[in-house]
Amino acid sequence: MQKKGIRILLSAIVTVVAAALYFYIALPAINLQSEGFWMFITLVALCFGVVYLLLSARAGYVNLKKGIIGKNIFKFEGAPVIKIVAIVAAIPIVVVVVGGIVSSTFFNAQAYSNIIEVPEAVFEDDMPETDVVSNIALMDTSTAQKLGDRTLGALSHVVSQYQISSNYKQINYNRTPQKISNLEYADFFKWMANKDKGIPGYVMVDPVNVTDAKYIEFSTPIKYAESAFFGEDLHRALRMRYPTKIFGSFSFEIDDEGNPYYIVSCMKPKVMLFGAPDVEEVIVFNPIDGSHQLYALADVPAWVDNVFTGAHASEKYDWYGTLKNGFWNSVIGNKDCKVTTDDFGYIVIEDDVWFFTGVTSVTSDESNIGFIISNARTGEYKFYSVIGAEEYSAMAAAEGEVQEKRYVASFPSLINVAGEATYIMVLKDDAGLVKLYALVNVEKYTIVATGESQTEAKRAYIEKLKKDGNIDIGNTPSTDMPKAAITVTDIRIATVGGESVLYITANDGNLYKQSVAGDESVMLIKVGDELTVYYTDTETNKIRQINEWYFKGEEPIEETPEENNGQSEGEQ
Repeated sequence: MQKKGIRILLSAIVTVVAAALYFYIALPAINLQSEGFWMFITLVALCFGVVYLLLSARAGYVNLKKGIIGKNIFKFEGAPVIKIVAIVAAIPIVVVVVGGIVSSTFFNAQAYSNIIEVPEAVFEDDMPETDVVSNIALMDTSTAQKLGDRTLGALSHVVSQYQISSNYKQINYNRTPQKISNLEYADFFKWMANKDKGIPGYVMVDPVNVTDAKYIEFSTPIKYAESAFFGEDLHRALRMRYPTKIFGSFSFEIDDEGNPYYIVSCMKPKVMLFGAPDVEEVIVFNPIDGSHQLYALADVPAWVDNVFTGAHASEKYDWYGTLKNGFWNSVIGNKDCKVTTDDFGYIVIEDDVWFFTGVTSVTSDESNIGFIISNARTGEYKFYSVIGAEEYSAMAAAEGEVQEKRYVASFPSLINVAGEATYIMVLKDDAGLVKLYALVNVEKYTIVATGESQTEAKRAYIEKLKKDGNIDIGNTPSTDMPKAAITVTDIRIATVGGESVLYITANDGNLYKQSVAGDESVMLIKVGDELTVYYTDTETNKIRQINEWYFKGEEPIEETPEENNGQSEGEQ
């Protein structure tokens, strides 16, 4: 019995050491609703059993020299222990298998479909018409990566030691869309060489003005990162502080003052043991000093943007859209079943980032029956009943408009143009650089317009809408836009992003700009001319984007009922 006790003690010591090492490397959550935890228990039990079996072999019960385990393995002195170990190792496997089955959609279709609520909203109310899109990330992540790499490549002292994380995140920074990504260590040796200095900064890319990217240094370098090692590894630092939490997404963000944080979603299965994992809590982690705060989902600070991911938001809507009438209906009948399209875009509404994607019937893959937006911070959903082409058909239509150039369309977003639901996207060349803007009508995706600027593309699009009979705007200027009566004091032409832009200095102290390709008639303007200009303010102070312009005295006048005196055209 003494020898048996020693073998058990030695086996336990080896197992504890091995379990601690495995926990340090694999970082499983110590949580009964985590499948990884149950696999951890199985591995621990097997480790103990193997060590105990090897120690027992010295007593002659297992012939290791011949590589043969005796036929009566369960009859030797250590057999009772091995039996217990086998049972302990098998229990977690049974829990995972049975738990997965009872948590599946097969048994819980209604519970999955009730995870979210999706109220219907009015498209025109939530997305009013704007002259220039400034709240939608038209640039995709791959283009952001190219711009970021180019920006960092100009900084030799940084690029030699760090690289940009490919995990760009969409944020709302002071109510403007931005894509950001922190620098990271390229490998273990770069971390060893620079860990005392930390990571010095991040890259911010403007996805609306699609040529703008800049490198920004932290006031204090960050210590904890996903690319660091040992105790400075972000995942390990969080696991040691929160051993029971089931981590979801990790997002690098900055607050409104530019301070860096990692936003970490903590998941909890909502159906049975493992089914329908959803965000329940959020950790806001300071990578500079390692301080952290755990928030309930409802209490997350307003500056935080990325709690949910677009993929998870789409997955939850698919549960909602396909399982409400039961599991078998989702497989066979498909009555009233609808799913999201394969990708998603981003749009900023007030102070939050929302995911945008189309919704199509399961039985149709060429048209949408509507669109959803989902709040990336709160998880709120809205549905817009706008029937038309799905996103990939619209992308193909835009690419076909300039097929000779072989441009590739980005995933589009949805805007309101003259009351018409319209896709907006950018077209990129082989190098991933943005070359054109494209607008495609959702209902009639044969109505396509492109331009080298948003203004140019929108003007061409409205003209096509007029010809198609969709709208009747007439020839009057857009009276909802601000206007100014100016005298031209100076004119200059500059090339911006490969596009010729006319800059007009006016007597009111403002600078007005217009793409020459968008309106070649601006070349008729001379110093001293008096103009009426309808414009849109830009983020750059005192620079205004010209939308419409007229020489003094040539501005069309919109007739009003009072001017007609109630007479019809034929009576005047």
